[in-house]
Amino acid sequence: MAENGVQSVARALSLMRLLAQGDGGSRLSDLARAAGLPVSTAHRLLTTLEQQGFAQFEPASALWHVGRDAFTVGLAYGRRLSFVAPALPLLRRLRDATRETANLGILDDDQLVTISQVESREIRRALSPPGRRVPVFCSAMGKAILATWRDNEVLALADRAGLPPLTTKSLRSREAALAEIARTRARGWALDDEEFNLGMRCLAAVVWSPQGEAACAISISGAAVRLTEDRLDPLGRLVAQAAQELTRVLGGVAPG
Repeated sequence: MAENGVQSVARALSLMRLLAQGDGGSRLSDLARAAGLPVSTAHRLLTTLEQQGFAQFEPASALWHVGRDAFTVGLAYGRRLSFVAPALPLLRRLRDATRETANLGILDDDQLVTISQVESREIRRALSPPGRRVPVFCSAMGKAILATWRDNEVLALADRAGLPPLTTKSLRSREAALAEIARTRARGWALDDEEFNLGMRCLAAVVWSPQGEAACAISISGAAVRLTEDRLDPLGRLVAQAAQELTRVLGGVAPG
């Protein structure tokens, strides 16, 4: 009986992760298929989650969404990270200065996770909703953090996590990954050049902790037609300045 209970919890959490990925809502059949569950089992678990406020069903569209209590629980995680609240005013200023979406992210379990975001007011904008996980080598924030690592550590991560080719511009080899990290170190900011989404670019810089380690990263993301080649360096330096300011606010120290 205990095993069945544990299995049900694991299955329900799997459904929660899938709900979090479906920005516009998800159909029961799609959720069941992605979770590898019978439709009846998925429906039972979703109904239980709905009763507890962790899922929400929209009858008009027959779509399932994340519930309000899941949001509350997620906020508790953000509050535990001491840099989220101080970062928000900086993210808002960065959004207003660049007119692009400003993001805050951390490395977790060998992936980049967006933990806070201030959306651009542009109609066409880049969004990676808080909680979404991205392969680290396809992420400007991930590259900014990796640039603080030693080369052997970067290669170990590439071997461990792989280099998934999400677009035709994604990094595809260990050598390309090391070269990109070297460029990031040299200029002081990182670039996702349509490597996660074609038509979208992201620029990021690292934020240092008081212990002299990479605490998180700040970025802006937007359409490549706006983030043009001639704008990358000045915008990258603007992002780096925001990261340096958050480092100061946190009492962080950059090594060397």
